[in-house]
Amino acid sequence: MSTLPPAPIADFMQQDLETVSEHTSAKEAAAKMAEQRIGCLMVHRENSVGEHPPIMGMFSETDLVRKVMTHDHTDSVTPVSKIMTTPLHTIASDRSMLDASHFMEQHGVRHLCVAEGDQIVGLISIRDLVRHFVYADSGPIRELDNVYRPLSVLMRRHIEQISGEETIFTAAQRMAEKQIGALLVTENSAMIGIVTERDLIQKVMAFNHDPKHVLVSATMNQPLIDIDINRTVHDASDLMAEKWIRHLPVTENGHIVGILSVRDLIRMVALRDRPRFLRQQ
Repeated sequence: MSTLPPAPIADFMQQDLETVSEHTSAKEAAAKMAEQRIGCLMVHRENSVGEHPPIMGMFSETDLVRKVMTHDHTDSVTPVSKIMTTPLHTIASDRSMLDASHFMEQHGVRHLCVAEGDQIVGLISIRDLVRHFVYADSGPIRELDNVYRPLSVLMRRHIEQISGEETIFTAAQRMAEKQIGALLVTENSAMIGIVTERDLIQKVMAFNHDPKHVLVSATMNQPLIDIDINRTVHDASDLMAEKWIRHLPVTENGHIVGILSVRDLIRMVALRDRPRFLRQQ
């Protein structure tokens, strides 16, 4: 088995952090995410001074869906301090990208704060990990180049579905219950679209729409962007990046047979490297 050199997180992290104050409302935060096309925001104290105020928490699209949209009485003025993750999930900047993949897998998150001492200096996302691993000259992903139909190894064959006639509130509850970020949308038993956490935040919460009064069919992405099972991992990663998506239905002979997510790529990397990671703990 080939191995990757221990590339430090500091070489790949995002240093320009998007922040909001602790009293920012969920709706305002959702609108900023939509405007900036980002999946998480850092939270600082309201009265912090200085160019780089200390970070007290972080929240993501997942937090907004699971902690705000699933409530019976959705309150878009809920302050982000009520939904943020604190204490932060952090990793030292000199740790490796492989270590970051393990931390994300352990905590079930797509973002990690990067620390140097007591200071947050950056952010590493699951997309950063994918770019690193997929295009590395060696390592777990590169080894799949020699595997027959590698997408069949990575994809999940069980596909969570929802009718287009259901409400966004129901979709949010289903995502929270199943701990997933996307649902395939059906009409007359056919899968015709996909609705994701990002859609719920950017198309519903950002505009302060009531999720109980918005149908999935009005919010879903259609037509489906899919990928044939015979394509490569690189093809899948390139398509996700090009279309700015995290989930791809996988087709065989024109029929959907599975779904692939960005997280599935990193989960495989973490599993392959787990013996090494555990030995070093």
